[in-house]
Amino acid sequence: MQWQGRSVRKATGGRYRPSQGKRRSEIGRAPAETHIGESRRKLVRTFGGNQKVRALRVNYATVSNPATGETKRAAIQTVEANTANPNYVRRNLLTKGAVIRTELGRARIVSRPGQDGVVNAVLIE
Repeated sequence: MQWQGRSVRKATGGRYRPSQGKRRSEIGRAPAETHIGESRRKLVRTFGGNQKVRALRVNYATVSNPATGETKRAAIQTVEANTANPNYVRRNLLTKGAVIRTELGRARIVSRPGQDGVVNAVLIE
């Protein structure tokens, strides 16, 4: 279980005395870590009985060209840059903000694959 409530410690190192314990609504989950590969998705039940779609593997992205206004489906070849974590480039992990190389050119991911289950991107070249 990944608890995402407030820490028991203050920034100064002092201690908060919590008035309540941990709650089920405060737990988190492990990241989806979306890779490049044959499409694989997973449904996750969330708060209020809603659902999120976790993209575990994806091999196509919906790429928009802002200059022409066109949107096309393109195969993802590799991850070229990721400001979130340089290690994600080596592991070919897809996250929001990552720069990917597609058959249409370089594109930046604008969706959240681990939350939305799709990869939407915008051409940058």
